[in-house]
Amino acid sequence: MNKAAAVQISYFPGCSLATTAKENNQSLIEVCKYMGYRLAELKDWNCCGSSSAHGIKPELGFNLACRNLSLAPEGIPLLVACPSCILHLKQAQSRLKRDEAATKDYERCWGRPVDLNLKILHFFELMDGIDCLPNTTLNGLKFAPYYGCMLARPPELRHEKNYHGLMEKLLSCYGASSIRWSYSSRCCGTFLSAAKPEVAGPMVNRIVQNAVDSGAECIVTACAMCHLNIEIRCTLKRVVPIFHFSELLSIAFKTGTNKDWFARHLIDPAPLLKSKGLTV
Repeated sequence: MNKAAAVQISYFPGCSLATTAKENNQSLIEVCKYMGYRLAELKDWNCCGSSSAHGIKPELGFNLACRNLSLAPEGIPLLVACPSCILHLKQAQSRLKRDEAATKDYERCWGRPVDLNLKILHFFELMDGIDCLPNTTLNGLKFAPYYGCMLARPPELRHEKNYHGLMEKLLSCYGASSIRWSYSSRCCGTFLSAAKPEVAGPMVNRIVQNAVDSGAECIVTACAMCHLNIEIRCTLKRVVPIFHFSELLSIAFKTGTNKDWFARHLIDPAPLLKSKGLTV
C-alpha cells in the first residue's frame, strides 16, 4: 500500500491514553505518522464522562462529551482511540441530531453551532482496508485478539461498524498468527475494577486462562482500559503479555528506534519479543 497523503486529523486521546496508557498513545501517534496522518490534539479536552458520570448523572456525562465536541475544528475528522470514549462522543452527537432543545443548550453553553457533520473516527477506521506493507514481519507471534465489550454498539448506534476481525486480518498480514478462542468480546469488568475487585478479578482470570489454554503467546487489546484491568487484576500463575494493537503495528512498521514504553507494562513483554526476534 502507498502511504496516505499527509492529512491533519483532530485527536481526542481521552483520560486513559493520557495517563495509564501512555504507551498506547505514543505507539498510536507513531503508527498514524507512518501512515501519513498528522494528529492535532484537541486543546483543553476533558474526560468524556465514560468512567462514572454517565451512570450517576447522565446530563453531566452528556455535557462533558458535548464540550469535547465543541472543541473539534469544523471540517476535520476527529480521531478517538478508546472504545468507551468514542461510544459516548457518538451517543452525544446522535442525541444532538435528534433533540432540538439539546442543540440549543449546546449552542448557548459553548458559543458555537453544532457540527452535525463532524466525522468521529475510531483508530480502527484508519487501519481498515489497508494493504500489507513491504518488509514487515511479526515472526509468527501467536496472539489472542481481545476487543472487549464496548465496541458492541447499543441499539441507537446499531448501524456503526464494530471492526471485529480487523486485528486478526491486519496482524496476520504482517506475520503474526491469530488463535481461535471464546473470549474476544467478553467483558473484563473494568468498570467494577475499583469498586468490586473481587468481581472483576475472576472475570479477568477466565479471559486470560482461555487465551493460555487456546495457545496464545500474548493478548492484543483494542481498549486501553481493558488492557490495564487485565494486567492489574489477573492473579493466575501462568500469564501472557498484553499488547495494545498500536504497539504491535508499530513493531511491524518498524517506526522509531526507542520502544521504552514497554517498561510501562506490568507483565514484561521483553522475553516474548526477544524469543521472536522482535526486540527493538
